[in-house]
Amino acid sequence: MGVTQTRRLSADDWAQAALASIADGGLAAVAVEPIAARLGATKGSFYWHFANREALVDAALRRWEAASTDEVIEAAQTEPDPTTRLRRLFTHVVEAASRDRTEVALLATADHPQVAPVLQRVTERRVGYVSALFAEIGFPPEVARRRGVLAFSAYLGHIQLAHAAPAVLPSSAADRRAHLDEALQALLHGAPH
Repeated sequence: MGVTQTRRLSADDWAQAALASIADGGLAAVAVEPIAARLGATKGSFYWHFANREALVDAALRRWEAASTDEVIEAAQTEPDPTTRLRRLFTHVVEAASRDRTEVALLATADHPQVAPVLQRVTERRVGYVSALFAEIGFPPEVARRRGVLAFSAYLGHIQLAHAAPAVLPSSAADRRAHLDEALQALLHGAPH
């Protein structure tokens, strides 16, 4: 049974609830009635904001893209030193994605016509940003691009392990920090001084 609604729900409230459903059960879990129940709302409230389920999925994907990529990059930009920025970014995104199943669930439906273009755009933006960091650190453009792809690949592998086989990864906070530090040291090996 849902919570009694005390305020008017926004389209973003619905998108956030759809993201929670994706994290819990994948894209197939995005269904109007269960999300309405979760929000303590009616289907009429849903149709006030969205024409159909596909529109809700699109809104949820836009919200995920903004929160997991645009806002993260914007926050990273506050650090002036590119090496420190890379370290903080890598640590933040690995820890956040390890706690949140949304990205893993979306990757499991990477061939879905609504999901595929979003994942492509997000991947290009993230790899481009990290590659630019490696270039700012001093790597030549082609090396910076390879390191950016490698860093993103390490990130994807880490979050997959965190959800599929967490016992493989270090369990203590200190060991996790050491693990991430070693990964970053490998990625930064040979950096110009």
